[in-house]
Amino acid sequence: MNRVDFGDYPLPSLRPLELSAEGLRVLDQRRLPGEEAWLLLRTPEEVAGAIKEMAVRGAPAIGLAAAYGIFLAVREAEEGDWLSAAERAAEMLLATRPTAANLRWAVERMYACARSLQGLSREEAAEALREKALLLHREDEEMNRRLSRLGADLLPPRARVLTHCNAGALATGGYGTALGILRAAREQGKEVEVFVGETRPWLQGARLTAWELSREGFPVTVITDAAAGILLQRRMVDLVLVGADRIAASGDVVNKVGTYPLAVLASRHGLPFYVAAPWSTVDTELLSGGEASIEERGKEELGYSLPPGVSAWNPVFDLTPAELVTAIITDRGVAFPPFATSLRFLTRAGERGRDTFLASASTGGEGRGGT
Repeated sequence: MNRVDFGDYPLPSLRPLELSAEGLRVLDQRRLPGEEAWLLLRTPEEVAGAIKEMAVRGAPAIGLAAAYGIFLAVREAEEGDWLSAAERAAEMLLATRPTAANLRWAVERMYACARSLQGLSREEAAEALREKALLLHREDEEMNRRLSRLGADLLPPRARVLTHCNAGALATGGYGTALGILRAAREQGKEVEVFVGETRPWLQGARLTAWELSREGFPVTVITDAAAGILLQRRMVDLVLVGADRIAASGDVVNKVGTYPLAVLASRHGLPFYVAAPWSTVDTELLSGGEASIEERGKEELGYSLPPGVSAWNPVFDLTPAELVTAIITDRGVAFPPFATSLRFLTRAGERGRDTFLASASTGGEGRGGT
């Protein structure tokens, strides 16, 4: 079995996807928490189907699945047509979920790698693309562990946290973003209690996040999405911590629908609203979140029958304006308002290969950090 080499890092206890000799093994998140069932995907079409049908979820995990899908396309291609097969797979996979930035991040890197391999045999190209996909998987793990360490420093010694949807190991390469911060905080010796919004209509919070955290011994309480207001009003949490599917250069955040109301509530009650995501989620070409494509899905996913003649609107994501965000926690550093300045600094720092741990308005955009 082709396992990712995580070097000095301990293997995460939960990983949603793994490459084997037969194909890509994906933990079917539609079956959780009742059953841990795995799908074996052998073709890019099967990978695209698993993404569309919500078997694999979470922006980073979707991107990694697509990366493996391009490898599978080349592995199964005709000898003289493997680059065309990679191109067709890239186009198909990009069309599956248009909102998440990580999908394009992974697909573009895999296709660029494929183009650089022209002249090689199909077998040689497939092996190189397999190694590239495994490398992206490792990079995702490293990014999430690093941002988690940075984010853990922001939590108080006894933290009561409200989170939304799933931003844990299931949504990434195996460690998590928002939930990774909770793990890292506990490793620092902090006490962490978690409140989880159910996250309708797929109930990712109640079914996935609660399952993931409870199996690791975190105190977890599920609330209905509508109960978040009274939870914050009664000061039962200290902060709100969420993941992201796309972050604009302005600091606007696109995430699972229901995130925006939590940001408004946090602002109203004077609580921090933190966003955690790897740099692959930051879309520096997207000037504002209003330019992002917001995916909509069918009313059949609502989970109940409507009266005859009644329609339904089912947006999957919403937009949280930058002015409601306290900080954006990435593997390159923690960005504070004004985000147009701090995210630009982190972008340039990454291009220079510089390790950066803090970019805040107080530093005049030059940041504070080091290697």
